[in-house]
Amino acid sequence: MKIRKVTAADLKLGMLIPWNVYGDTGALLVRKGHMIASATQIAYLIERGSFEDYTDSGPEATGPESVLRKLNGACLQLQGLQQAIAGGAAPPGLRRKLEEIATLVGDAISLNVDIATASILHNQRQAPYPVRHCVDTAIVSQVLARARERAPDDIMAVTLAALTMNLGLLEDQQRWHDGAGAFDAAERARMMAHPELSARLLAEVGITDPAWVDCVLHHHENEDGTGYPFGKAGAQIPPLAKLVILADRYCARVSERGYRPAMSANAALRDILLEARTTLHTNLASLLIRELGVYPIGSYVRLINGEVAVVSRRGLQSTTPHVESVLGPRGAPLDVFLERDTRVPLHAIREVLTNAQVAALNAPPLRMEQVWGRAAAL
Repeated sequence: MKIRKVTAADLKLGMLIPWNVYGDTGALLVRKGHMIASATQIAYLIERGSFEDYTDSGPEATGPESVLRKLNGACLQLQGLQQAIAGGAAPPGLRRKLEEIATLVGDAISLNVDIATASILHNQRQAPYPVRHCVDTAIVSQVLARARERAPDDIMAVTLAALTMNLGLLEDQQRWHDGAGAFDAAERARMMAHPELSARLLAEVGITDPAWVDCVLHHHENEDGTGYPFGKAGAQIPPLAKLVILADRYCARVSERGYRPAMSANAALRDILLEARTTLHTNLASLLIRELGVYPIGSYVRLINGEVAVVSRRGLQSTTPHVESVLGPRGAPLDVFLERDTRVPLHAIREVLTNAQVAALNAPPLRMEQVWGRAAAL
């Protein structure tokens, strides 16, 4: 496989493009199968476009690494292991298998942290909620642990804890996710007990690592002592567990439920900052905002000129990220996304939109590859 520039000989009016065409930054310009409708499109693609040419490659040629493929692979592997552990039938080499999943998450972050964190907002239907939420929480936990410059063993511990924190809830979690949101007394009791049950299930399969298990046990504690299952406060809560606590709450807020739409990432961070006055660690809440940004990558925004855009990468300042416009000023989907610099007054951010608000505008589902290129391919 080689990357080749689009030439005039490759295109003609009315043809269906036989490959994905990418820009200089790797962002997807036009998807395979798009019909060339004008000479202007041809000129644009010749000027900016490249494609992956497999004509000289063998049958085993593969495309570049993809963050989403790594994360979806982690979800697929985790789903089977979660069910096996909860059912008391752990497979041989369980610890190694869980560490391999944690390594997949870490590799995805290292490949492109922006795509990894944006996937929490735009990759929600690729796995059942109990699985996907754990992988999402593992992403944010590891981002925070790296930002704190924790040792590799600590980074592995928080990642493994996030992947296994809800083993004691597997039978209930998807049903609660899809339901009306009200718990009866028995359900609330199971919710309050699940950190200890999850730790016990890990112990039954031979996993007793203190750092890992402590994070599982304490991932619902609060700084002011109002959490569960122990009601610990402040310094009584293990420092690594505080990373998982914060990641868990952020990921829960930005996930849609049967009884409510997903919050915007910006609103979720605002809520977390308010909670930091009582239930969350103030410095860690600020760290989360610093790492994800005021407008987290993947957030939808409306610009001053009326376009709807998705935040694609950070800008020079946290309040002026780079975005890709996906809907025009009158709400029409754009065949080719337009990169905008929000420092420009006409393209400044007017408001944040939720995924549900954008869907209500009849916007087609966002394919992450359109914004972040081949590293976001499914």
